[in-house]
Amino acid sequence: MNQPILNAGIQLTGRVLMAAIFIMAGINKISGYTGTQGYMESMGVPGVLLPLVILLEVGGGLAILLGWQSRIAAFLLAGFCVVSAVIFHANFADQMQSILFMKNLAMAGGLLFLVAGKTHIWSIDARKKASR
Repeated sequence: MNQPILNAGIQLTGRVLMAAIFIMAGINKISGYTGTQGYMESMGVPGVLLPLVILLEVGGGLAILLGWQSRIAAFLLAGFCVVSAVIFHANFADQMQSILFMKNLAMAGGLLFLVAGKTHIWSIDARKKASR
């Protein structure tokens, strides 16, 4: 089997899977805007930051999905995952919050692999690089 094609397909699959959670979360925040804003404020985060959160989740998710500026998007989303874990999921007495905390850290780790990894052929970044 052609190793570069296989690697590109695996990376594309990983990008799709990583992007899906952020795109869906951003869309859910739009549809439940008031509730999300209230939850943020109850945790000490200013609700006026919600549009930036939505932009980061949807925009960053789409960037990773398409492979456009994916290293920057992945780096920003990795930081967002860690900050979100600390702010919203640090109640380790609650098993579900512990699981969500670890999920956020695992996602940050996966995103950092995107930051450090090679850009494969099935991405906008690779197409732009090849056309130069």
